[in-house]
Amino acid sequence: MKRKKLSRGKLVKKLDAIFSRYIRLRHAKNEIVECFTCGVKAHYKDNMQCGHFQSRRFYSTRWDETNCQVQCKKCNVYSQGEQFKFGIKLNKEFGKNTSERLITKAREILKIPTYELEDMIKKYQELVKDLE
Repeated sequence: MKRKKLSRGKLVKKLDAIFSRYIRLRHAKNEIVECFTCGVKAHYKDNMQCGHFQSRRFYSTRWDETNCQVQCKKCNVYSQGEQFKFGIKLNKEFGKNTSERLITKAREILKIPTYELEDMIKKYQELVKDLE
């Protein structure tokens, strides 16, 4: 039986979910992660999210592993991502002009072919499986 192909929107949603899980798991120690912007610690499933320095609306940085860090719900949702603190910490951890580079990269127009979305889903599914 042939499986029905997922729509592009459903592929993006599936990639978002597995990528978010990867971002939260990659720094987990005994399933505990730390918010990138405020330092609060919690289980990776408990109000911890995949925070984006540059908005998810920009496909060129939506699944960029530097642009995306663990954030608590308070920082990511209620404090609009704490972008200023996020940028300072990015520069501190990844090099002086990291935040500026991501701002520039986010403004690049990028059309990701469907097959690349599928490949990225497979890649992050494997990475998550290795981390769990």
